[in-house]
Amino acid sequence: MTSPIASFQKTQYDFAAHLRDPDLNPVPTDIEDRRMKIYRDLVYNNIETFISSGFPILRSVIADEPWHEMIRDFVSHHQSHTPYFLEISQEFLRYLQEEREEHADDPGFMLELAHYEWVELALDVSPEEIPDRDTKADELLSSIPEVSPLAWRLSYQYPVHKLGPEYQPQELPEQATFLVVYRNRENEVKFLETNAVTIHLLQLFEDQGISARDALINISEQLGHDSPDVVLTNGKSLVDQLYSLDILL
Repeated sequence: MTSPIASFQKTQYDFAAHLRDPDLNPVPTDIEDRRMKIYRDLVYNNIETFISSGFPILRSVIADEPWHEMIRDFVSHHQSHTPYFLEISQEFLRYLQEEREEHADDPGFMLELAHYEWVELALDVSPEEIPDRDTKADELLSSIPEVSPLAWRLSYQYPVHKLGPEYQPQELPEQATFLVVYRNRENEVKFLETNAVTIHLLQLFEDQGISARDALINISEQLGHDSPDVVLTNGKSLVDQLYSLDILL
């Protein structure tokens, strides 16, 4: 004889399975379909709306039918590791990167665009705060700059910050795109389009904890530049800019 607890658990599992994939799992016994439809629509629409708002550009470049097929597949098959709505975007990104099979009509830039949009959202809701500054602007070259915990250095094959309904490159660009996506002291999420040298400079600050002057000299030597003074002059302007944007502290 089945215990009441086991029977209730089976009802729960059947109920959840139907909500996740109503085409594959029938309405549980003794529950009116009209009532189940309320729950079906509520679960799907809430998740779809949240993902659409978290990935607005991705949503704008994918047609309705494939978009809803993808969201339904996510709802049906992905095992989320968090119960929090704010982390659904991260779960959706993980689904795209690790679980979803590539479709012939997927844009080539889809995964990179999804990652970029997730980064913007992750920085927007991050509990991290920018520490107070100890360095004055006129001491930047001699100081050991600290990279803001709310500044992420990124590289992509596609210019993800330019993608949208009006710009969807079909071929892989010849040049990679380098970005620093950051949240400033006004809690605004912004991006700086930059280059590989700037990304390397930020990495030096993070990994080695050296002064701005030493980092720039290091880069000058790596580049084999004939005039280190030019690198220092141009590098000082770059460091000043990064400091003014709250990327460096």
